[in-house]
Amino acid sequence: MADDHPPYDFRAALHRAADLVADYVDGVEGYPVLPPVAPGDVAADLPPSPPATGEPYERLLEDYRRLIEPRVTHWNHPGFLAYFSSSGSEPGILGETLAAGLSVNAMLWRTAPAASELEEVVCDWLRQMIDLPPAFRGHINDTASSSTLIALAAARDRQPELAVRQRGLAGRSDLPAMVVYASEHAHSSVDKAAIALGFGLENVRRIACDEDFRLAVPALAQAIAADRAAGRLPLAVVATAGTTSTTSIDPLRPIAELCAAEDLWLHVDAAWAGSAAICPEYRALMDGLERADSIVVNPHKWLFTPMDCSVLLVRDEDALRAAFSLVPAYLHTAEQDAVRNLMDLGVQLGRRFRALKLWLVIRHFGVEGLRATIRRHCRLGQELARWIDRHPLFERLAPVPFSVVCFRATHGGGGEAGDRFNRRLLAAVNAAGPVFLSHTELGGRYVLRLAVSNLRTARRHVETAWRLLQEHAERLAAEDRP
Repeated sequence: MADDHPPYDFRAALHRAADLVADYVDGVEGYPVLPPVAPGDVAADLPPSPPATGEPYERLLEDYRRLIEPRVTHWNHPGFLAYFSSSGSEPGILGETLAAGLSVNAMLWRTAPAASELEEVVCDWLRQMIDLPPAFRGHINDTASSSTLIALAAARDRQPELAVRQRGLAGRSDLPAMVVYASEHAHSSVDKAAIALGFGLENVRRIACDEDFRLAVPALAQAIAADRAAGRLPLAVVATAGTTSTTSIDPLRPIAELCAAEDLWLHVDAAWAGSAAICPEYRALMDGLERADSIVVNPHKWLFTPMDCSVLLVRDEDALRAAFSLVPAYLHTAEQDAVRNLMDLGVQLGRRFRALKLWLVIRHFGVEGLRATIRRHCRLGQELARWIDRHPLFERLAPVPFSVVCFRATHGGGGEAGDRFNRRLLAAVNAAGPVFLSHTELGGRYVLRLAVSNLRTARRHVETAWRLLQEHAERLAAEDRP
């Protein structure tokens, strides 16, 4: 510790930080979900150059409270009903704090024995919670985008005749085009992985969906056959259990059977809805999930673990090692053949101690407590769907298997005029302050989207959103009349 910052100053600052965090969590509802700031406002209040001399903790924390806390979008706000919320629970915040104090790097077992072994154990807890076979083993990445990238790299490198690991892709005329398949509603991380892994966007096949926004298996089979006939190499299918727009579940078992027949890697993106699989009734909606080669589930979405925490579960962990394991002399350890080194399972060498916060969250809530919260969220989403179905000014545009509702106001019709009206409606509701909703596009139409998955969201918050939607829809419609 530097002479001008003695240990007792740090202890006092840490206590003050604890009070700031606890006060924020208790009082976050007092903020508008979206801060009233314009681009550049925050930067304008920050000095353009770093300080030449150190500043006391008190000033740092005061500037945090004044400049930062009021100017973030408040994901922990119970009125955050946009995207897929990432709400940090109290035990998760505690785990993040403790992990920061330890500041370990879990690259090798030796560099962090407790972090390495806890990660394996807590991932296996999650495996059991979502009823997967014991063959699956998990590790934690930052986000689903990284987990999907790693899974598709393993799919590529399990083709030894390609020799991509050794020879790369550049300048080679002996390689066929490698193709990945996903539904038209799959997440954009599939496209980014294709860019990073050298497949190219033109080799991502976006497969049409059925009326419930699920991947159409006959169309998938036709696309695979057409690519084989053209001399391309089908590598993998990315199925989705809980699509980003509508939370639809692709027909996993028929897709798995097709992948087995065609020798394709099956990766399932269950980043959000995979958490709901801890409830037996929602796990039943994901029939065939256990047939996947890899599955991603993000506890930072619907298991109330602070950002970031993405669990990648794989049936054959050796496929990851074959793709990524690289041990230079300075990382050799005496016990390396007897332990699991997390650096061998992906791109990262340095790895945060993410398992600690997930461990504390699962222990604090218990499986039954987590199930109860997810079920409550689903009841709220389905209740909102019923309200929308009964209201003449609104229409629902997708099924509601969980707690996300896609809908729009009917004023202006189904074309561009209706799209413009719904954009105005969303802007008006979000500007009000108590809630924040997002949007998507379905069938070429602009659609409003309300997602209930914040730990602290209660019925009254959904009621507030519904009241604001009705009030602003009626007001805007009246303004449009001659």
